[in-house]
Amino acid sequence: MTLKLYNSLTRKEENFKPIKSGNVGMYSCGPTVYSYQHIGNLRTYVFADILKRVLMYNEFKVNQVMNITDVGHLTSDADEGEDKMEKAASKEGKNATEIANYYWKLFREDFKKLNIEEPNRWTKATEHIKEQIELIKKLEKKGYTYKTEDGIYFDTSKVKDYGKLAKLNIEGLEAGKRIEVKDKKNKTDFALWKFSEKPGLRQQEWNSPWGIGFPGWHIECSAMSMKYLGENFDIHTGGIDHIPIHHTNEIAQSESVTGKKFVNYWLHGAFLTFKGEKISKSKGGLYTISELEKEGFNPMSFRYMCLTTHYRKALNFSIELLQTAQNSYERLVNIVSGIKNNAQKKNQKNIAKAKEQFLEIINKDLNIPKALSFMWEILREDKLNDAEKFELVEDFNKIFGLNLENEEVEVPNEIKKLIKERGKMRGEKNWGEADNIRKKIEKLGYSIDDTSEGTKVKKNSEQ
Repeated sequence: MTLKLYNSLTRKEENFKPIKSGNVGMYSCGPTVYSYQHIGNLRTYVFADILKRVLMYNEFKVNQVMNITDVGHLTSDADEGEDKMEKAASKEGKNATEIANYYWKLFREDFKKLNIEEPNRWTKATEHIKEQIELIKKLEKKGYTYKTEDGIYFDTSKVKDYGKLAKLNIEGLEAGKRIEVKDKKNKTDFALWKFSEKPGLRQQEWNSPWGIGFPGWHIECSAMSMKYLGENFDIHTGGIDHIPIHHTNEIAQSESVTGKKFVNYWLHGAFLTFKGEKISKSKGGLYTISELEKEGFNPMSFRYMCLTTHYRKALNFSIELLQTAQNSYERLVNIVSGIKNNAQKKNQKNIAKAKEQFLEIINKDLNIPKALSFMWEILREDKLNDAEKFELVEDFNKIFGLNLENEEVEVPNEIKKLIKERGKMRGEKNWGEADNIRKKIEKLGYSIDDTSEGTKVKKNSEQ
């Protein structure tokens, strides 16, 4: 069954065909590790994780590379302002390496909480300075660069199809709107190498053929992706905010060096919004996963919420929506917990047909909301027994990544006390009182099952 993906470059759904049969090279733009990653950032990584899982479900072997930007990302996309890493290090009284390692560690902890699979390879910009310098030298040799007072810049006027990913109207760009012109030749030109204003003052600076300085933000992704995935690879992912500048510049510099198509399929996740606008510090709604946990939310509830909206559509975040997602997730966990140990005979024809339908859904540009609805339909299906339902849920969860088989049902203290009291009554062979306690527990919305492994409890939910 053919996997169809929406390619941002061509603006249409295309049949996915890897360069090397059975194998997929995938590069995902990672974080700038100068601060905590908020839930808007993390929605993008949930999307990339779903994509990777769908590829693997289709029996592709995926080699995913993700960068860690620990130098060169300025506070402005216009190649101006302070380096975010240097600014954070100064603010927190630590060195840049300590800052990077600390926030990268927290980022990976968020991955674990959200059950996002780590990439096959993490690549740090600071560990690939040599590769970035070599790439700039090649661009220089081919005549794509020029020198200004503050660095080495890429001349976008030399690229005939510059801006093809974003379909930029270069002539229509107002001077200074996207990039301050100053002594640049064109308003879309971007820095490949920035000179240190006062060599020796920065924590992160290196010698180069052009002087002491540090790489621009865009060059790292081209250098590292091509080193580990080749000059032409299958898939590149990121948020839609990367389209007009970062990914546009990646394409320009990469294809100018190699003369080849850089990436075959570009996939971008839409924004997490708050009150209809991109989530941000100024607009509000900017939570970290840890902050949501303190508010009583399970990280899996946030993942579930992300699955309810297609990755190419904006998801308008609110605490109320997250609470709804948490309620649905907890209900789902309880249902799966209830059917897990039912060892009925399975009809493999029923299971095979359902798996085929599920594959058809997810292979249409990752239609995860529809796939999620399909799973709920399966759980309500009278023609399937519990053992069949559980096998299907277990299979579908390879895509959803919701930890459904392993998640423990949270039991309130009140219920725990009643269970303990009932156990005491049973031990004293006071069966009548034990039965009364069972009825109390059921009235509170829970049921218990006495098994050889002890008393099992689950929250009652209608399917």
